[in-house]
Amino acid sequence: MDRLALFEANRPRLLGLAYRLLGEASEAEDVVQEAYLRWDASTGVEVPEAWLTKVVTNLCLNRLTSARARRELYTGPWLPEPVFTGGGELGPLETAEQRESLSIGLLVLLERLTPPERAAFVLREAFGHSHREIGEILDLDETHVRQLYRRARQHVGDGRTRFTATAEQRRAIVERFLAAAVHGDVAALERMFAEEVVSWADGGGKVSAARRPVSGRERVARYVAGLVRDPRAGEIEFSVRSINGEPGIAMHLWGELFGIVVPEPGADGLVALRTIVNPDKLAYAAAQKGSA
Repeated sequence: MDRLALFEANRPRLLGLAYRLLGEASEAEDVVQEAYLRWDASTGVEVPEAWLTKVVTNLCLNRLTSARARRELYTGPWLPEPVFTGGGELGPLETAEQRESLSIGLLVLLERLTPPERAAFVLREAFGHSHREIGEILDLDETHVRQLYRRARQHVGDGRTRFTATAEQRRAIVERFLAAAVHGDVAALERMFAEEVVSWADGGGKVSAARRPVSGRERVARYVAGLVRDPRAGEIEFSVRSINGEPGIAMHLWGELFGIVVPEPGADGLVALRTIVNPDKLAYAAAQKGSA
């Protein structure tokens, strides 16, 4: 296999790694392209997959500090860039851990972690690397890696939603939510929500969106139903798609992607709604093949 073919064979995995570390698909693509330039100029690499993993991880770590500073100045809630999945764009999604590590909800929780904690968590949970291998990637001893991973699990675990359901059951829940929302059925929405449900909307100051979370079953139900009264609502095309490895809702207006909603189910009903309408955040998904 020639060098270009070998890199291309690794590209989905590397893009999936960079995206999980950064939460930004466009930024992840830049990292992977930079890794390719380094790969093309390299010589004497004995284990290409390990070498590329280390390069991508460390490029992401260098970017995470500045990314955190930007997010602190962000207008309204910050949510990750959504990605349409199902075609292997971000590597395999065969296990529950691989799918969860890509979910919008978990990517939000990963913002709590320091860059090294995030790297240790992602490399372990999503890609199954041993503590020794992670130490080699991060240039840390194995004991330090174990500490990083333990702290990461503790920080993430505090906000993690535990809900076991098949893909078909999750899709059915999202379809019922969409039907109730489109019809403005407040009562039906309330029945679907957990008592402490929270709705976040990421407009980034570019488009109109709630700049503070909306909390509570009744308030969120009224909020969602109120959105249907938007004059454009009758012209919006809604579809249930695989978004970040889970069922979500894509909204197209006049053929253009203008919003994505990802409901998060829990044991007592939907516990969160995350809506991304910032056009900058939607650019990657809008450009994906078959996004319309």
